[in-house]
Amino acid sequence: MASALTVPTKLAYGFGQFAEGVKNACFGVLLFFFYNQVLGVSGALVGIAVAIALAFDAITDPLAGSISDNWRSRYGRRHPFLLAAAIPLGVAFYLLFNPPEGLSEFQLFLWLTVSAVLTRGAMTLYHVPHLSLGAELSDNFIERTTVVAYRYFFSYVGVLVALGLAFGVFFKETEAYPRGQFNHPAYSPFALTMSVLMFVSIIATAIGTWHRIPELVQPDPNAPRVSPWGAMTRMFGDLVEALKSPSFAWLFVGVLVVFGMVGVDAALNLHMNTFFWELSSSGNFWFFAAGPIGVMVGASFAQRLNARFDKKPSIIFGTGAWTFCQVLPVVLRLVGWFPENGDEVLAPLLTFIKFVQGVCVAQALITFNSMLADIADEHELRTGRRQEGIFFAAVSFSSKTTTALGNMVAGFALVAIGWPASETVQVAADVPAETIQSLGFVYGPVLSGFVIVCLWCYSKYSIDRKRHQEIVAELAEKRAQAA
Repeated sequence: MASALTVPTKLAYGFGQFAEGVKNACFGVLLFFFYNQVLGVSGALVGIAVAIALAFDAITDPLAGSISDNWRSRYGRRHPFLLAAAIPLGVAFYLLFNPPEGLSEFQLFLWLTVSAVLTRGAMTLYHVPHLSLGAELSDNFIERTTVVAYRYFFSYVGVLVALGLAFGVFFKETEAYPRGQFNHPAYSPFALTMSVLMFVSIIATAIGTWHRIPELVQPDPNAPRVSPWGAMTRMFGDLVEALKSPSFAWLFVGVLVVFGMVGVDAALNLHMNTFFWELSSSGNFWFFAAGPIGVMVGASFAQRLNARFDKKPSIIFGTGAWTFCQVLPVVLRLVGWFPENGDEVLAPLLTFIKFVQGVCVAQALITFNSMLADIADEHELRTGRRQEGIFFAAVSFSSKTTTALGNMVAGFALVAIGWPASETVQVAADVPAETIQSLGFVYGPVLSGFVIVCLWCYSKYSIDRKRHQEIVAELAEKRAQAA
């Protein structure tokens, strides 16, 4: 068993998630809007490009998890991948927001597809081993929640920094750009800054956790090495084996459902704020910042809620509350019970609801990842193999697959409602009122039905604190006998 974790080690590990937070903020808020509204690529093409990149990412996640689970080196299973990803990620991300001048719509589609695939591929090379490293740092039922809380805290610090620099520095409102998100020349220096920040985060977490390598679980030294094709074959075998755990299978399906909602939200949120709510750049910043701040606040007491109510009630509450906060403002506006655009209470009210949503969803996000570490213990007891990577990668696979579908649905929905994709369309007055109302209907009520299925799947999870204590005790005995 690994020794107790120190606060500096937790901080170093958690800071590694800063890079993923930066990438998520840019992909979730700016990427779809940049190509659709700033560059004029149709919503359908942007949705397809983003979906292709996510589908590629979903496939490579389990592969990265399987390979890192079985990697043998004197630097451990995870750290070589952390270091290998830092530079490729920065370069690919910079190219993503810097397409050459004069490209046609189809050429922009190809540029977006290739650069998004490269960016997500580089992030996979880093992110899956980093997630798996967190599950290895501790085997304590509650301390695992703390480790995940550190990771999510820094993830949302990354989101806040990215959004703060975006709407507070690079995309501030100016006379030339009353809506700063339309400032095309600002995207290049913004992307360069984000690339540097992600590089620093990855290198820092690799260095800060390097001393733990001797205490981490190592693969069987007698196991034969395999080729890339053999790794791909083994990956699918590992996935099938992982899904034999009933608790994991139900979590896997639940994620498949809920992230369809996340995909639609990510694609359309800046469209909603620009045209449905008509928020200013400062309003956009506080709106998008409120969620991460809420998550950071929620992360501070997720461990206490897990200890008080156990993990399954926490994830059910967090997921249900996230959905309620997501659709409530839109539904109230559609029925005429919400402040009108321009009302001085509108932006603060939306920001407050987003903050509450962040506090609640933190319970689901942190608890979910803590549950995966417990499932890895159960899996080792059942099979004798320690495979955190394949569990985190399989969940990432399911979430990204349905997020890709959600992005694609959002893109085709824009085409279906006749949404104008053009840099000249910058205010709500440029879009027919019924089209804006259709946008709100897609973003709000259409999404709400998915959560019922997701919560039902989560209710089938069966590893509580008592069962996990039994698993850990049996594992300790089994390891002692093996030693």
